[in-house]
Amino acid sequence: MPIYLPEKAPSSVDLLTPRDVVAELDKYVVGQSKAKRAVAIALRDRFRRQKLPLEMAEEVTPKNILMIGPTGVGKTEIARRLARLTQSPFLKVEASKFTEVGYVGRDVESMVRDLVEIAVEMIRQGKAREVEQRAREVAEERLLDLLLPPPRPPMPGEPSIQGEQTPSPTRERFREQLHQGRLDERVVEIDVRDTGMPAFELVTGSSAEEIGSNLKDMMGNFLQGRAKSRKMSVPDALRYLAEEEQQKLVDMESVRSTAVQRVEQSGIVFIDEIDKIASRDSASGHGPDVSREGVQRDILPIIEGTTVNTKHGMVKTDHILFIAAGAFHVSKPSDLIPELQGRFPIRVELEPLTKQDFVRILTEPKGALTKQYVALLGTEDVELQFLQTAVDKIADFAVQVNDKTENIGARRLHTVMERLLDEVSFDAPDLENKSIVIDEIYVERMLANVIKNEDLSRYIL
Repeated sequence: MPIYLPEKAPSSVDLLTPRDVVAELDKYVVGQSKAKRAVAIALRDRFRRQKLPLEMAEEVTPKNILMIGPTGVGKTEIARRLARLTQSPFLKVEASKFTEVGYVGRDVESMVRDLVEIAVEMIRQGKAREVEQRAREVAEERLLDLLLPPPRPPMPGEPSIQGEQTPSPTRERFREQLHQGRLDERVVEIDVRDTGMPAFELVTGSSAEEIGSNLKDMMGNFLQGRAKSRKMSVPDALRYLAEEEQQKLVDMESVRSTAVQRVEQSGIVFIDEIDKIASRDSASGHGPDVSREGVQRDILPIIEGTTVNTKHGMVKTDHILFIAAGAFHVSKPSDLIPELQGRFPIRVELEPLTKQDFVRILTEPKGALTKQYVALLGTEDVELQFLQTAVDKIADFAVQVNDKTENIGARRLHTVMERLLDEVSFDAPDLENKSIVIDEIYVERMLANVIKNEDLSRYIL
């Protein structure tokens, strides 16, 4: 769900020191202190740049970061949490998708366009919240107009009443019943605007995405005037009318300009799997992979700083923060073209997760897995308790599976936990004993046989 993005960054964010940023990230991500320090420094430099004179500020480039480490160690989570902490537009994109065969109608500039769309929606939602109360009041009046007949027009020769009229007692009674929910069963007929439009598929090269987007906008504007009557219950009608009034009250032109500015000054793009487009040196003389190197050269101008045309305006990428990440099992960072290497001045290597890290991941973060399952089963009145010995055993099993099959880091804990709590999750609604204690014996019973069978664990875990 998008995060509310105000027009100006809150002062509390400006006051965050690198140490404060690391402390906030520690609440969600276990370990990886080097990576946390790197993103904290990059964030602080962004605020430092904003305090410089304009001439100097334009010269300061973002401290782009290259994260090196296996999958599942927290690379994406660190970047995502940083964006949430700073209320910045955030986009994750896989670099490898630009090398896919038959990938037509989309280019590397699409990452900037997608980032702008995210920012527009974030700011629009924030503006909508600001006018939510006013929109609901107007929607309520429109709904009462539907529930009650319009007032009698003045008879010929009868003086008309100018100015604000006193609400009728009947209207006020209906308003009270509406607030009390006594009208929820009633059905009203309202005019609903038809926002649907035909789908277009264009295969015309790299500009197809932009052409298609413009066509959709044109057709959307054309079809906005069409309306059809639809019967709704009173709560649904009130909700629809309130949303309609919100759209009217939100100044979309201001939203778009603010979104473009926010992307330019505080946008964050996370480029994952950048190692997949690294050129591989070949001693056999075949040279580097042309497709992969071509993608690097396409991405390079965006990271260096260019201007991208979007439907919301021209966007400069000079000060967008780019965080690239990759495992670099086969290739290495030096396999990237030199120009691209130079655009990532901060490099940090993330450490593989240990058993103790798994134990901490299961228990310490705000959204720790054990806490999630306790909360989920709590909705079924099941009181779930994890003993420390059980947590240690779960972590041990996760490490074993990663060693025997493929190391997917902390993501392995999700599959292990699902297997562990399979019976409890299935039987939860029908359990007579609502108190369940997960101990070492229970973990052994549910997981030991699967983990011992290497072939079975490959499919199940």
